[in-house]
Parts: sequence; C-alpha cells; structure tokens
Amino acid sequence: MRGFTMILVVFSHICHFCLGDSTMGFNRIFFLFRLPCFFFISGWLFEPVASRPFLPNVQHKFMVQIVPTFIFLLLLAPPPEFFHQLGTLKGGYWFTFALFEFFVIYMLFERTGRWWSGVLTLVLSVAAFSYDAVRHQFLSSPHNHLVGSLAITDVLGFLSFPLWRYFLFFFIGAMVRRYFDRFILFTDKTWVILTITIGFFAIASTDHPASPVLEYLRFNVGGILGMFMVFTLFRLLYSSRLLPRTSYSPLIYIGTRTLDIYLLHYFFLPRFLLPYGEQLAAYDSRLLEFLVAMALALVVLALSLLASYVIRLSPFLGHYLFGVKYADKH
Repeated sequence: MRGFTMILVVFSHICHFCLGDSTMGFNRIFFLFRLPCFFFISGWLFEPVASRPFLPNVQHKFMVQIVPTFIFLLLLAPPPEFFHQLGTLKGGYWFTFALFEFFVIYMLFERTGRWWSGVLTLVLSVAAFSYDAVRHQFLSSPHNHLVGSLAITDVLGFLSFPLWRYFLFFFIGAMVRRYFDRFILFTDKTWVILTITIGFFAIASTDHPASPVLEYLRFNVGGILGMFMVFTLFRLLYSSRLLPRTSYSPLIYIGTRTLDIYLLHYFFLPRFLLPYGEQLAAYDSRLLEFLVAMALALVVLALSLLASYVIRLSPFLGHYLFGVKYADKH
C-alpha cells in the first residue's frame, strides 16, 4: 500500500512540476486519498513503537526524518535560497518534517489518555484547517501585507502547522492497528466496503471551494473513506491470493524505499517538459494524460531507486541520508 501511494506521489509531482496542471490524469481524485493513505500507514507502523521511552524515540525519528530532509533541502536549494524554503512546504520536503511532528504529537497525546487523545486530535485537525483557510482568505485580500508581517505566521509556517490537518489520518491509522480485529470484522462485510467505495466517489465528484465547512468535511470524510477503500482493497487482494504473492514484490520494494524516493525524486523531475503540458492538455483526454504522466513517473521512480542503491553502498551516506542502520560486522 505504501509503495502504491509513493507511485501516486511521484505521479502528482510530474503533473504539477513537469506538465503544469495538478488536476490532470485523474489526479484530482487521487489527491483525496493519496496523502491520507500515506499518513494512515505511517500511523499504523508507528503504533507498536509509540510506547517506547519518549526521548530516545524522538532522537531516533529526528535522525531518520529531519536530518536527511535538511541535507537534501540544502542540496536542492543552497543558501541563501535555503532560508527562503523553510516555510510550510519546506521546498517540497514538508512531508518528512510534518511526519516527525506527528510522531511527537501522537506520543504526547497518548500520554494524556486514550479518550483525550481522540478529542485533541479532532481539535488539532479543525484548528489547522481553519487557520489555513483564514490565512488564504487574508492573503487574497488587499491587506495581505499585514499577514506577511506577523511573526506568528512565520513560526506556524516553519512548524508546518497548516498541514497538521493530516494528523487525523495518522491517528486513525494507529487506532486501526490497535483495534485491528474489530476493523477486520467491520470491513469484511460486503455492504460496508461497497458503501465506502460509493461514498468516496460521490464525495470526490463534489467541490466546495466557497464553503470552508463543506470543504473540511470533503477533505476529511473523503480522505477517511478513500484510505479505508485502498487499505481494504490491498488486504483483500493479498489474502485472497488472486495474484501470486511475487506479483506484489515491486510495490513491496518501493514501499521499503519510500523515504529514499521522496528525498531523491525532485532531482530527476523532467521540468523541461513544462512547455509541452498545454499540448498534452489540448487532447482533452484524462486517460492519455494519466498514461503519459504515469510513464514519466515510473522513469523518475526507477532513477530514484538506482540512485538510492548507489548511495546505500556507502554506510556513511546511507546512514545520514536515509537513516539506514547497518549491521555491525564486528
């Protein structure tokens, strides 16, 4: 599932950075569940280790998530440009930064009690989404210079606070892992998965840019239904053995290299294709757009994996760039 989602991330960046249209090739539908799936599976994987001692856990995650992020950001945007990339999106590397924060937030919330952790997660989601909506409203107003002059916006931007709305999906992933047997009993029912799938596509076909409340509900309900749909689909396919287990090997391998791919793929994006994006859009075919963007995404993915393999040959680079732990031969 994580490998599948990583492919969609590269696909999305091809559409945005290389073809100039973030919505082409069904990407508007993928957007609704792509990142929720990523954070869902991250919460799923973190749940068993969240109860470990707080400071050692934070230190380990800092070395794996933050150190590589800033190293690659320095390579991609050397100073002085580097200092202009420390806002909300971190020059594109916001995901690993936000994920580290989610690890910390989850551990803190869990230490307040399980009931309170759910309440605090919902409050945080609403606060982050509301702040981002208000910020965009002010930025589009004649007084947008006032927003840019406030120090609090710089602080919240550096903390990627507007993106904390994704923490809800991380938290749900951890809860599904904790109560997995109940989740299986629920999603094994045919009518449930059909309802989830129909509900997702019904929400994906709507758009409410003028209503922050409806857009918040679309973002969260659509994201939850989408990640449940994808998760259940992969679980049922794998357990049914309709396909040989070996057929999943490429996705599994990509899934074990998601950090490497995420950090490296920006260097291989064919941005020189941007002038040709309009020509592709002129065909007015979502399927053609999808096929072209996906082909380019797979090439970028292959180049990223090749670079990852070469870098990992050096224990020093593998450790500090990707957080790899190498076995002590002594």
